Amino acid sequence: MVDRLANSEANTRRISIVENCFGAAGQPLTIPGRVLIGEGVLTKLCRKKPKARQFFLFNDILVYGNIVIQKKKYNKQHIIPLENVTIDSIQDEGDLRNGWLIKTPTKSFAVYAATATEKSEWMNHINKCVSDLLSKSGKTPSNEHAAVWVPDSEATVCMRCQKAKFTPVNRRHHCRKCGFVVCGPCSEKRFLLPSQSSKPVRICDFCYDLLSTGEMTACQSTRSDSYSQSPKPSLNDVSDDDDDEDSSD
Repeated sequence: MVDRLANSEANTRRISIVENCFGAAGQPLTIPGRVLIGEGVLTKLCRKKPKARQFFLFNDILVYGNIVIQKKKYNKQHIIPLENVTIDSIQDEGDLRNGWLIKTPTKSFAVYAATATEKSEWMNHINKCVSDLLSKSGKTPSNEHAAVWVPDSEATVCMRCQKAKFTPVNRRHHCRKCGFVVCGPCSEKRFLLPSQSSKPVRICDFCYDLLSTGEMTACQSTRSDSYSQSPKPSLNDVSDDDDDEDSSD
């Protein structure tokens, strides 16, 4: 079905509409063979609070952006190549239900659908697209992924020293290796993580010591793989803190 739609006028028109919704700041999305599989609003668990984001699933990429005017205008476009994506279901807990992790070497995060059926459809379609891409390219699934960041609301004190309390003055930071919320003194060091950035990024002292001694596997966060066992923030939780190295998410 995807091959049949690839060069159809209807598919080209649908992709063009998506391009126009992102405006001049968005990247061009129309290329030969690309098919728009589906779209919808998902709740993305960002560092400060859960936020609604518009997602578009193509046969080779996943695109999402901030909603400015529903169905008409989006900004802050993000494009994720599906070849690098792996997904894992998240157990329902509290206000956050019907969720799964989207994991890539550069960024990993949790999203939540409105219903269990919608979650199942999204996951099935994503897995099918990834499987088809890997089959055609002969590549193997990615076994490296960035840590899922712990939301600000889950940490009132530094998750490494367990002493420093977060205040408007003592700000939260995130280790780019393990995803933990840490204080400034516990994350003063930088380390080059090529899959995430071309320059050294902030990491906590614990991860820095392990990376510096070559014990990289020990530094891999279990956060992503045991996400369903960790406490979840309420949909109404908000933190006023921010990280100057962080994006809008």
